[in-house]
Amino acid sequence: MGPIEARMSDFLSEHGGVAVVDGGLATELERHGADLNDPLWSAKCLLTSPHLIRTVHLDYLEAGADIIITASYQATIQGFEGKGFSRDESENLLRKSVEIAREARDIYYSRCCESASGYTGDGRILKHRSIMVAASVGSYGAYLADGSEYSGCYGDAMDMEFLKNFHRRRVKVLADSGPDLIAFETVPNKLEAQAFVQLLEEEDINIPAWLSFNSKDGVNVVSGDSLSECVAVAELCKKIVAVGINCTPPRFIRDLILSIKKVTDKPILIYPNSGESYDADRKEWVQNTGISDQDFVSYVNKWCEVGASLVGGCCRTTPNTIRAIYRTLHSRSSALP
Repeated sequence: MGPIEARMSDFLSEHGGVAVVDGGLATELERHGADLNDPLWSAKCLLTSPHLIRTVHLDYLEAGADIIITASYQATIQGFEGKGFSRDESENLLRKSVEIAREARDIYYSRCCESASGYTGDGRILKHRSIMVAASVGSYGAYLADGSEYSGCYGDAMDMEFLKNFHRRRVKVLADSGPDLIAFETVPNKLEAQAFVQLLEEEDINIPAWLSFNSKDGVNVVSGDSLSECVAVAELCKKIVAVGINCTPPRFIRDLILSIKKVTDKPILIYPNSGESYDADRKEWVQNTGISDQDFVSYVNKWCEVGASLVGGCCRTTPNTIRAIYRTLHSRSSALP
């Protein structure tokens, strides 16, 4: 095992073999008053209300998250330039996403030092532990803001060199901004996974990354590409230290984990959505199609039993979801012989 791979292995060992990832960002920002009706989506808050991003990061840390994901999923140089920002300004906004998450971690550590115990009366979890900042890199479809990250159909953009050139500078800027890892999220097809892996190999990037796909049928990734073939792309890259599934209904996750295990020995990453459906035309989540936090968390032990090592939530999950995951995992670890 090389030094980059060892970082995730050591991190998981410190957390008893399973670490907690944070939950949905955009809906929490909206709950705090942000207006995200914009192609930049949650990245809009990097411009208008960075303090809200910091607040949501802290909410998740105090709910027990061991990994917080930056507000850069839909932040791209091309997207910012389309809003009239210069190249330098656009790159600085990417750096700002990492800076805010690191600041939130520092504030959290300060609060831990001020607390005499691991919990406070209002349910916050204040426990000094290793915390990673993951710099989010969304797919090309996220930049398009037309829901195509849920289909993987990019039309003329289905070209390896085009995708690499689209992502290249963004990935490098984020990697050089001081995160602990890069989170390639909601990857909808094999081609974009290959583009990300090639960028890691071609650029001077010396931090680990994870690669997370999404599925709408519990068998393949959303484009219809074979999940096994997509995971095999990650298996070939030593800089990819975890592979898994995000933004996928919880009911599909167990079988997807079993499929992933057939292809890789890397840690398996799971952060599903709430089970609700997204209407790409109206750009909103369909109400009353999801499951409760209690039902969501009822799956967690099953996912860990079959091999999940990193567990959290994606769209429409909340700090309450993450708090319940944290407590479930800690109850599970204390019950093990």
